[in-house]
Amino acid sequence: METIYTIPINEVFDALTAAGAPCDCPICLLEGRLAENELDLILGASMMEPAIRIKTNEEGFCRDHYKKMLGMKNRLGLALMLESHLAELEGRLSPSPIAALTGKRAEHFASAVAKTEASCYICGKVSFHMGRMLRNVAALYAQDDAFRKKYTAVPYFCLPHARALCEAAKKELTGKVLSAFTGDTLASVKRYMDALREDVSFFCKKFDYRYADEPWGNAKDAPIRAAAFLTGEPKGKT
Repeated sequence: METIYTIPINEVFDALTAAGAPCDCPICLLEGRLAENELDLILGASMMEPAIRIKTNEEGFCRDHYKKMLGMKNRLGLALMLESHLAELEGRLSPSPIAALTGKRAEHFASAVAKTEASCYICGKVSFHMGRMLRNVAALYAQDDAFRKKYTAVPYFCLPHARALCEAAKKELTGKVLSAFTGDTLASVKRYMDALREDVSFFCKKFDYRYADEPWGNAKDAPIRAAAFLTGEPKGKT
């Protein structure tokens, strides 16, 4: 178990099991914090490091992370990275002599653009750290009774992260502990999904005049919560 990853894990699980905690998936929040940290680093201390600049020149960033960087303060830092990334991209898009001679310029261009669209420096860093985070969640569950109680007490796990947790647990746990981890994860999913279905159904009923005077209860934000559960998008921050 890598200790560097246990602190943020415990922080998020503690925040979501405290009184008045938001209704969020803890793994969504961990992923969001990792992405925010990487964005701060890439527009700060890491921006001018030669090894990192080589990677950002090669990989670029996805649409979502470009939008987030444009919303941050250091646009000069982003522009400097774009300057060298665009220079490398120009060379990558230029067809080789063989491609030009054989009339395959379009194929070369399409392939190069597809490769660029499929890569993102921030996504790659977050994915790298998330793999270790997920395995550490499973390890904490196995080794720490207090964490196991927190694990079963969080509001829910979204579907994408419930799957990721179960897959990570297969690499970290065995036997009865693996079975217990999987069982608790799936029980959390089912418990939340059952309540969510009722809330979504009541949300729909509220548009029927017969239910106009009924109190909303937990149903007013049901579509937002359902989308978060299905896609793995946190609704708030801790």
